[in-house]
Amino acid sequence: MDKNIKNKKTKLEKVFKILHFWEKHLFRVFFPYVRHGNLSKYEDSSLICIGNHYSYLDVVFPCLVTDRPIHFIAKQELWDNGGLMKWFVNKCECIPVKRDGSDVQAIKESMRILRAGGVINIFPEGTRNHSYSEILPFHSGAAALSIKTQTPIVPIVKVTKIKIFKKTHIIFGDPIEFRQYYGKKVTKEQIEECDGILRESMWNMRLAFLDKYNLKIKSDKV
Repeated sequence: MDKNIKNKKTKLEKVFKILHFWEKHLFRVFFPYVRHGNLSKYEDSSLICIGNHYSYLDVVFPCLVTDRPIHFIAKQELWDNGGLMKWFVNKCECIPVKRDGSDVQAIKESMRILRAGGVINIFPEGTRNHSYSEILPFHSGAAALSIKTQTPIVPIVKVTKIKIFKKTHIIFGDPIEFRQYYGKKVTKEQIEECDGILRESMWNMRLAFLDKYNLKIKSDKV
């Protein structure tokens, strides 16, 4: 194979190269943050990133775990409403999903990407959270995809909402796998249990960080 052809970047890879440059040289200036936890770079094999969700800017942080393109699972309304977000979801080849999470096509596309060694990102809360007092109940999806495709999940926790010129902290957890269910038929209850484990792990990451650094959140609201 011609080396130039092998190394030729796809349109999506070019988009993410630009986004990485923008994050490094512009985003960090206006939205300063500190990374904590597992700072590994995952450049091989499939990966699922999950995170709590306070704002649209949360999409930046999954991009720190890999230099590869990431397919974000995003609500269908972003394509319908137009504007900047429609441009983003199209350029980044995001996967549209209905708000109730019953989109079979989205599941199939996610599995196809993961089985091809790609990376996807899910915000399991399903919507932006307007409170610091809890992580919203998870919609099913991340655990089920992880089990069906035997893909590890990297949890990413924002301690507070990203705000201009105000430093915040981002915690990256160790990969989580549900190997005990690989290759097996799992029940709805088992999937819900796995989703609960993910949610509890992320909440505990946040609590442990606040306790370690003796940080107090002034308001319950985002």
